[in-house]
Amino acid sequence: MKKITELLKERILILDGAMGTMIQSHPLSEADFRGERFADHPCDVKGYNDLLSITQPAVIESIHRAYCQMQVFHSFKPCL
Repeated sequence: MKKITELLKERILILDGAMGTMIQSHPLSEADFRGERFADHPCDVKGYNDLLSITQPAVIESIHRAYCQMQVFHSFKPCL
């Protein structure tokens, strides 16, 4: 199977994985989800995984790195 860097030279890739499952493997609290930027937000934000790209980028990066290190990429052609 080709490496991701080789595939990126040939076509656009969509990387999909079980991000929610991987995020849940990290013991993140409400405060972790809030970070400094959303510390005073009036509603609970725990579970809003998209915020983690801003408040906990190292966690999201580690998940992406883990997927890349596995080098398990499936290629498929959509039905047209």
